[in-house]
Amino acid sequence: MKRWILSALAGLALAVGPALVPHAAAHEKVKVGISAGDAEIIWEEVKKIAARDGLDVEVVVFSDYLLPNAALDAGDIDANAFQHKPFLDNQIKTKGYRITPVGDTIIAPIGLYSRKVKSVDELKDGAIVGIPNDPSNGGRSLLLLQATGLIKLKDGVGLLPTVLDITENGKNLKIREIDAAQLPRSLDDTDASTINTNYAVQAGLTPGKDSIAIESDKNNPYANFIAVRTDDKDKPVFRKLVAAYQNDTIRQLIKDKFPGQLPAF
Repeated sequence: MKRWILSALAGLALAVGPALVPHAAAHEKVKVGISAGDAEIIWEEVKKIAARDGLDVEVVVFSDYLLPNAALDAGDIDANAFQHKPFLDNQIKTKGYRITPVGDTIIAPIGLYSRKVKSVDELKDGAIVGIPNDPSNGGRSLLLLQATGLIKLKDGVGLLPTVLDITENGKNLKIREIDAAQLPRSLDDTDASTINTNYAVQAGLTPGKDSIAIESDKNNPYANFIAVRTDDKDKPVFRKLVAAYQNDTIRQLIKDKFPGQLPAF
């Protein structure tokens, strides 16, 4: 009888033992689309921070501004982090995307660059100026040209002016609308071009140092952000993702590594 009782107790221990051993909580996973360039460095650090909070971040790098929102809308990725509000608003208007910002990331000022002149004043009459051919960054570029005094735009054009809104063009600038990713290459064919920071950096240009004009960081409406599908905006996993970006480590990394760019949180 004693032997039977011991055997039964041993069997019971085996039956309940595994249930008493705590399992490590399975990590949540999220796939994030970003633009090539500086963002890759920042998100490598974000991945480390997120992992400590039980979140595995897979980064997908895109080289075209139109692809990350299409991929997010299609469910190929869970979030993206590459755009500002005027760009997203235009994409929602034209594509019907249901995408919502959930946390600010960085301000990357657009700049005017040239290989032919060292200042805006040196641009000659009839100079060719390249700007991005998408509505939001094209409008952003025209606002920068206005801020430098090169052109004047109609009153009340907001954040999405077009070349048709130019009312004064003292130097008779010839505005050329070019794919944003191709603008660094256009510097050999234009007198100056406005280039988004990520593409400028990829081309070896430093915002604020190599640019002959650059956006102000004061009241800048072009802060980038993390965006998700609207139906997912309240999911706790995305609060973790935002927290992994919006912290002192990432803030200091941006300040130390990327001159001319600023944390937007």
